[in-house]
Amino acid sequence: MPVINRISDYAEEMKAWRRWMHRHPELRFDCHRTAAFVVERLREFGVDEIHEGIARSGVVAIINGRGEGPTTGLRADMDALPMEEATGAAHASTVPGRMHACGHDGHTAMLLGAARYLAETRNFRGRAALIFQPAEESGGGARVMVEEGVMERFDLSEVYALHNAPGIPVGHFKTAPGPIMAAVDTFEITIEGQGGHGALPHLTRDPIVAAVSMVQAVQTIVSRNHHSGEDLVISVTQIHAGSADNIVPGSAWICGTVRTFERDVQAMVRRRLAAIVEGSAAAFDLSAGLDYQIGYPATVNHAAQAEFACEVAREISGDAAVEPEGGREMGAEDFAYMLQARPGAYLFLGQGDTASVHHPAYDFNDEIAPVGASFFARLIERAAPL
Repeated sequence: MPVINRISDYAEEMKAWRRWMHRHPELRFDCHRTAAFVVERLREFGVDEIHEGIARSGVVAIINGRGEGPTTGLRADMDALPMEEATGAAHASTVPGRMHACGHDGHTAMLLGAARYLAETRNFRGRAALIFQPAEESGGGARVMVEEGVMERFDLSEVYALHNAPGIPVGHFKTAPGPIMAAVDTFEITIEGQGGHGALPHLTRDPIVAAVSMVQAVQTIVSRNHHSGEDLVISVTQIHAGSADNIVPGSAWICGTVRTFERDVQAMVRRRLAAIVEGSAAAFDLSAGLDYQIGYPATVNHAAQAEFACEVAREISGDAAVEPEGGREMGAEDFAYMLQARPGAYLFLGQGDTASVHHPAYDFNDEIAPVGASFFARLIERAAPL
């Protein structure tokens, strides 16, 4: 079965929905206008239940099938990113400093397309639970929805999600059993020294020299403190200090990200960072502190559900367009919390040779919306067939 014909019939409408959302991006938990747009469409489709205000602006819609069966969850994220758009598109963001640079507008449009089809046809048993989630980019909206009881409240047995993937051919699927996306942590190092005149450094305790030393030492955690066969990324992404060429500043600040899959590797990084900060502070005769913030856990697919999702994907795109052992990536995803709560799988859907996500020139490829909507719809039909 290729893309579902009925879903292809309203591809242009899906494009219009997506581009409306692209013009009106919202951040974190404040996706109220997007949620209202979603709810309006769901009411038009005639879904059976609409539950609003979950995790502040999240929505869960229920579509009943024909007869008793399990409740299968499908999730799409709704939030945008705090960055300026540079696509030049007619449907570009109308909100300064915000843009849909990760394709969540497309994810929501795909799930709306599936909702319309499923509400029309109902060729399945049990229920489809369509989860429209805020705050994937930051804030952990999936965690909040899980903590607010969506899994128990709607009796979900499994849960699935898609993410668009620049660099993968249009309509191709990629996933993996087990870990597929990394855990993400953030660290901040605050250094307090003694400022003074740049011509009299002997009267100062220079935090910049200490910061440079710490950044160099941090790089040795990957190269010297962990097994080369284990995935680990530590990136220092910010250093802030100073205000003029002839002033030694009194303080400096360092920030970075840590990506891991294994808890013992994560613990080792945290331990080594603390030792580097403490030791460098003593070596340079100043004070320094580490704030290590645990973020999203690793996204871990359940093997049986990943295999099932690949079977569905093959029906839509064909055997050659599905990569079931696609490996894992160092990006992070808060769908991890839903996979900790219920069996399920997370897949990538190729959108061709486009700008990367989180790039100001990125735009979701509307050509893949019918593919993703067909995958979601067929998954529900296959999970509990009539």
